[in-house]
Amino acid sequence: MTDWPELFFARHGETDWNRERRYQGQRDIPLNQTGRGQADAIGPLLVDLLAANNLDPAGVDWFASPLSRARETMERMRSAFDIRLPEVTYDDRLQEISFGVMEGKLHSELASDIGVPVGRRGGEYWDYRPPRGESYEDVAARLASFASELSGPSVIVAHGGILRVVRRMIENAPREEVVNWPVPQGAIAHFSSDTMSMHFADL
Repeated sequence: MTDWPELFFARHGETDWNRERRYQGQRDIPLNQTGRGQADAIGPLLVDLLAANNLDPAGVDWFASPLSRARETMERMRSAFDIRLPEVTYDDRLQEISFGVMEGKLHSELASDIGVPVGRRGGEYWDYRPPRGESYEDVAARLASFASELSGPSVIVAHGGILRVVRRMIENAPREEVVNWPVPQGAIAHFSSDTMSMHFADL
């Protein structure tokens, strides 16, 4: 396991490509209307979670992926706070896993030898690297670098693949479990003492 501070991690809200079950990866696809509603709803949830854990929102660090779906989710979430918050650090290491040649393809369009949909993956999929893409192990390497620079409780908005890897690194959850985990939107994963708890917004 990698040493991480206390984290409050939100996946970005829904995009049209999410709805279509199309691989996004590092393509910059915006939120749709449902996604904007999810982003708005997790703001009050985060306000309550920070208060319940005796954390001052102005005293935690804020990070997000630079992709627009994560940026807008972060902006909408932060609008629920009525105090001045620290600036958000947009870090390239939080970008979604690159799916390479799979990006832009529907799950149903992939050739049988390229990619496996969530729910049908074996543990070995952790090391699978599609042509011109990344494996989850590759992502773990860049996230280890990111984690080494964290100095205290943090709020992160990023992507489903990133949250899968963070869960593996913090909880040491089995590879087969995390690569098949359907990461929710409109929710916040709270990591504390090497354990994850999921909290869902009132949508």
